[in-house]
Order: sequence, then C-alpha cells, then structure tokens
Amino acid sequence: MTKIIPLGAEGRERAGKGTARQTRRDGRIPAVIYGGKQAPVTISLEKFEFTRVLHQPGFFTHLYDVTVDGVAHRVLPRDVQFHPVTDFPLHVDFLRVTSDTRIVVHVPVEFVNQEKSPGLKRGAVLNVVHHSLDLECPADNIPEHITVSCEGFEVGASIHISAITLPEGIVSVSHEQDLTIATIIAPSGLKSEGGDAA
Repeated sequence: MTKIIPLGAEGRERAGKGTARQTRRDGRIPAVIYGGKQAPVTISLEKFEFTRVLHQPGFFTHLYDVTVDGVAHRVLPRDVQFHPVTDFPLHVDFLRVTSDTRIVVHVPVEFVNQEKSPGLKRGAVLNVVHHSLDLECPADNIPEHITVSCEGFEVGASIHISAITLPEGIVSVSHEQDLTIATIIAPSGLKSEGGDAA
C-alpha cells in the first residue's frame, strides 16, 4: 500500500506570477492541485514543512492528503520547479487521485543478493543501466522500490526486466522490448586472466 502523508496548505485566491511572487515573499511556496475532473485549486505550502517532506526518499511515489480550508485532497506530486541558482522549490504541481486512478511513475530499483552472483564473487562489477523504472500503477498501490535479485548471474550476463516479477496490477511502460536493467561486467584484470587462459 502506498504511504499517505498529511500536508497542510492554505488556499490562494488568485493565480499568476505576481501573486506567486508575493506568496514566496511571505515565506510560502505556491502550488496547484489539478485533475480528477474537478476545477484546479491554487494553494500555498509552508516553506520549511514542505522542504522537509520534499527531501524524504520517495517524494514522487508517495500520496499526500493536502488539507485546504478543512477539505482533504488526496494527491500525488507530479512536478516541482526549482530556482536555477539556489535550488529552492518555487512551485509544486499536485495531481488529484482516486482509487481508480492509474498513473506512470519512476520507481527506484534496489539490487539484492549480490553475494549470490558467481560473476560478482569473481570480481566482476554490477553496471546499473537503469536506476529507476517507468511503471504504470494504481495510484493507491505505488511500490516504494522494485527489488532485483543478482542471484545466479555470471560475468557478461545482462539482467532484463523480464527476469523481475512486478507486483500485481503494475506494468512496465518502457519502449524497449525487454529492458536491460543492469549488466555484470568484468574488470580489466578479470578480462586479461581470461585472455591469458585462452
């Protein structure tokens, strides 16, 4: 089940650059909630609370209950605009979701059982091609990460998405037929050993 985090907000009466600048001068971050066949809601977030939440792992894969004037909106973050110099968040877009909503998200990949890979035990290196996967998921069932086992892979092997069992109801939306997630590559010392033996 997707983690749901409460997040307080205040309504903003008007949208626009001038209003957004004033919101930032007041120590708050302008944001908008859209989607779900409802009118967009312009809001502002408390700067320090949101910055703390933003830097938690999995920000874009967690659901948030954003409460505005006593009304809770279940949302998923879709975009954060940052200041080009200070890297401070300038604006946030939230997508309103329900239990029927399906969305495409970037889900991190976690590699396990590296000690059970014959290739890695011989000194090969795990070359990660994709650190995250584009997956279509139900909004209320976004995985924290996808676990990929390295068990049994030899030097020169490739780990493809077909070797992974995705959770029920979740599908890959990669354009590649059988996406390569990682490869087990031999370091130069291991290659020269093989060359000498040949």
